[in-house]
Amino acid sequence: MTNTTLHTDRNLWLKILIGMGLGIGLGLLLSPTSIALVDEYTALEFGEWVALPGIVFLGLLKMIVIPLIICSIVLGVTASGDLGFLKKTGFQLVIYFIITTFISIFIGVMVVQAINPAQYISNSFIEQTIASTDAPSEIFDKLSIPQRVENLLPVNFTEASLERNMLQIVIFSFFLGIIMLTLPKNRTKIFSDLCEFGQDACMKVIEWAMKLAPYAVFGLICNITIQIGFDTIAGVGAYMLSVMIGLLAMFGVYLIIVSIIAKRNPFEFMRSIRNTQIFAFSTSSSAATMPFTLKTAEENLGIDPKISRFVIPVGATINMDGTALYQAAAALFLCSLFGVDLSAGEIFLLMLTTVGASIGTPATPGVGIIVLATILSSIGVPPEGIGIILGVDRILDMCRTTLNVSGDLVASTVMDRLASKKA
Repeated sequence: MTNTTLHTDRNLWLKILIGMGLGIGLGLLLSPTSIALVDEYTALEFGEWVALPGIVFLGLLKMIVIPLIICSIVLGVTASGDLGFLKKTGFQLVIYFIITTFISIFIGVMVVQAINPAQYISNSFIEQTIASTDAPSEIFDKLSIPQRVENLLPVNFTEASLERNMLQIVIFSFFLGIIMLTLPKNRTKIFSDLCEFGQDACMKVIEWAMKLAPYAVFGLICNITIQIGFDTIAGVGAYMLSVMIGLLAMFGVYLIIVSIIAKRNPFEFMRSIRNTQIFAFSTSSSAATMPFTLKTAEENLGIDPKISRFVIPVGATINMDGTALYQAAAALFLCSLFGVDLSAGEIFLLMLTTVGASIGTPATPGVGIIVLATILSSIGVPPEGIGIILGVDRILDMCRTTLNVSGDLVASTVMDRLASKKA
């Protein structure tokens, strides 16, 4: 198996933080709803241009996501050399993901019920935002469970690639890896070498993209801040604070898991993953961050590649603890805002619905708010209510993506520890 080293600047995290701070500052200076040094048209036009390095940066990362997923999973599966290992690790991973997702949702529910951010929202703000915002449409069709299972099968790989259906691509890649394990090595060596080349090529593209990272973060954050402004943030500040407290609490749970189960120093773990967290925050995409997540797992955390290349692509597809927490918190917040009383049983049903909705959510920016529309429609909240939180969704999307990616690295660390204990 290839073991490509990705050369990056050790101070990259600091440069990205500086870019982030400068982007927020400039964005507030130019935003029409904040200081507004220039007129609205000029500010929005400038925002598009300053975000251009970020668009190129994200484009480079998204360009290699699909080939990297295929190559990483195939090499990870074949490196195990044992179908029994895959069954055991896969079963443990699914159980782990379900448990952490439920913990995350529970935290989101408890935080919103304790703070009750709806009480701080004025009626005038509600009326203004609902009147000026179109609610997103639902993302899920009303399909039966057998139909949903059928939709998981990658019957058309080209279609899955065009639609960026990561779950189907992951399943397809697993099939390829398992097939390779069942065939003689002399029949699979050419494809294995091709996957190693593909992984090396993807890492080289990432290395090039990293040179743009500080400028990309500056531009993306500046553009977002220009669009959002300070007034929108202030209007739903209590709601944002509630979600962020929940996300921080779940990250605290992760550190406890790292300390107790993975037997690692949580402070060293945080230092090792900070670059990846900053990338996740700036890109708002688990998929775009995945190449860097793999690099961090193998080089910074020392995780066995056969574990990281198995866990992280799956995690980027179905391990969405941050998204699940956000969706549960947002749903309860809007229920309280619109006077929809949920019983304990209905809250539990909401938690189950959120687990199902978060699994398989596309790992791209902004999709969480559309999935939320589906959840709200099932509990009687007007879809237009999403307009109240839509303005700050991108900021919360950045925060929840950071937790999602952190969760993938924690899961890799835990699975690596469990595998080493059995070895």
